[in-house]
Amino acid sequence: MSWIELTGAVISAWAVWLTARRRQLCWPVGLASVLVYGGIFVDARLYSDALLQLAFAGLIVYGWQRWRRNLDDDGRVQVAPLRFTEAAGNVALGVIGALALGFAMHRWTDAALPWLDAALTSFSLVAQWWQGRRHLAAWWLWILVDVIYVGEYVYKDLLITSVLYAGFVVLAILGLREWRQARGEAPVVAA
Repeated sequence: MSWIELTGAVISAWAVWLTARRRQLCWPVGLASVLVYGGIFVDARLYSDALLQLAFAGLIVYGWQRWRRNLDDDGRVQVAPLRFTEAAGNVALGVIGALALGFAMHRWTDAALPWLDAALTSFSLVAQWWQGRRHLAAWWLWILVDVIYVGEYVYKDLLITSVLYAGFVVLAILGLREWRQARGEAPVVAA
């Protein structure tokens, strides 16, 4: 058990909890978490995940700026609809990104799980993009991606991180409920 991994897990969980609550503080806390996890993933030879942390840093800055312009009177971000054509295009880009990154990691690195890691990385970017754009669909994608990440991290013996991602699944379900309620929709999951 690494104290660095534990620190990264705590900061990451806090960031996701703040996101689920639609609080702007999620962005600087999230930035701190990606810095910690970038080093963890390089050490574990999960290079796509390490690159993902770098991409997340850029998307965090984007999301932070976008959220600042779309706040309710109570300081929480407003949830925005996602058009089908935009969702389909983003998913297609996720597939293309997964294939391209998987090929590169398989061909030119000693990545431990090049194809799986690349697919999770690519679709995490789609989910983060949707999160920054305030789309409810981000939570559905996070649930799917995080469930698969749990297995990957158990396999790589990153047990603290696997528990963290199991917690992310729970937080994503809570985020989905909260964001649906903010849009005036009925809750998806019972309390």
